[in-house]
Amino acid sequence: MLPLLARKKMQTWIRSRHLICSGNFFLFETLGYSTVERFEACINSLGGTLINVKLVKHLCIGNQRRIILYQAKATLHTPHQDLKKYWFKYGGLHTRFDDSP
Repeated sequence: MLPLLARKKMQTWIRSRHLICSGNFFLFETLGYSTVERFEACINSLGGTLINVKLVKHLCIGNQRRIILYQAKATLHTPHQDLKKYWFKYGGLHTRFDDSP
């Protein structure tokens, strides 16, 4: 993936509150593991590292359907990365899946 496309995709995730910044780390929450793989490709393209992926919780939708919420933690090593500034301007403190407001 090209770095410009990766940066644009990560900015989209910031605006939709799937991606937040926590200290020096980026936390990404999603319902599909294939999206975690796309996040990893974006992070690698920008010179960062995916640290871990964990299952946060199971969400129930209706009587018979349960979905899994994944959380990926990554860091970017590049010193001139402007995604943190973009997050300050357009992002939030909580992901869209947090129970707190």
